[in-house]
Amino acid sequence: MISLQANDFELFDVPVRFAQDRAQLDTRWKALQREAHPDRFAADGAAAKRVAMQWSVRINEAYQRLKDPLKRAAYLCELQGVPVQAENNTAMPAAFLMQQMAWRESLEETDSTAALEALADEVLGVQRQVQQELAHLLDEVQDPAQAVGQVRALMFVERFLQEVNAKLDRLT
Repeated sequence: MISLQANDFELFDVPVRFAQDRAQLDTRWKALQREAHPDRFAADGAAAKRVAMQWSVRINEAYQRLKDPLKRAAYLCELQGVPVQAENNTAMPAAFLMQQMAWRESLEETDSTAALEALADEVLGVQRQVQQELAHLLDEVQDPAQAVGQVRALMFVERFLQEVNAKLDRLT
């Protein structure tokens, strides 16, 4: 069996890259969970059940990281020795900051469902672009230092999208 210290990609037996097949991850997660389920080790005693529980937790943690593009990108950067350190490094390009200010203004000024849906669509488009850039930087160019900036951008975009959706939920 694979070591608890194996990286998430090794654990799930998938290539170490940003682009992942979600269906393959889901299938592998289910198979790993079946293998490690503590109930399978009930007759083997408390120690075996504890180990199975550790495996189950480890499998779930890996799955949560691998299935989420933002977490996966940050994890890939970290594996390559370039941690994101978002709390210490918030520098962003001026054009990105200007876009964020315009989005914030739009969010604050509108109470129209149609306008908020249009804003959400625009933000989703940027989210897709950032994810494509991450795939390019991590899988093709293999430049985790450049990818870190895109991870930070994706963090902001996803957080902002949550705010837009929360306001939409309040209006509907």
